Amino acid sequence: MPLVPEVRLFLAEDAIILWARLEAAAGRSLPAPYWASAWPGGQALARYILDHPATVAGRTVLDIASGSGLVAIAAAMAGAREVTANDVDPYAITAITANARANGVVMSPAAGDLLDGDGDGAEVVLAGDALYDGPMACRVVPFLTRAVDRGAHVLVGDPDRQHLPADRLRPLATYHTAVTSPPEDAQIRRADVFAVRASTDTVQQR
Repeated sequence: MPLVPEVRLFLAEDAIILWARLEAAAGRSLPAPYWASAWPGGQALARYILDHPATVAGRTVLDIASGSGLVAIAAAMAGAREVTANDVDPYAITAITANARANGVVMSPAAGDLLDGDGDGAEVVLAGDALYDGPMACRVVPFLTRAVDRGAHVLVGDPDRQHLPADRLRPLATYHTAVTSPPEDAQIRRADVFAVRASTDTVQQR
């Protein structure tokens, strides 16, 4: 990874071609293979975790929309006590398992949609590139708010795709890098890491 050379990932040379091949093999339409690219927000969040291991060390961690597992792997490398990497795509779960093995870390892949909950008691909740469009942000932001309101430490990595709830975020770090990512992100050279404020903090800020 350009920004996270400590981590090795199985990635697609061309995610669009891979997507077409997967659909041809399956004989049906499939979701885009987000797990086959290293997205910029995920790289930034993984970099932050490795540079600030106390963020996750000894804690239980949930990484949502984990994709390739990059952020979850960084958390495991940084000494998290237990890491769960969640994604709705079965192919992502396979990629997470393979990438965890490639990096010699232990974590638990978890399939399914967890966004109606609050993070299932995880002490740290991570979301790299989970706010990639409006409908997704409308589900992820309330989830992250519920997680932080119950006491979780919640971090977001994002290259400013215009769906960030600015009033609920505290900036922590900015990273610049050449990225390996889907075509829509090909020109992105900056990604930020934020901590999510509790809803009570947001009200006080106003």
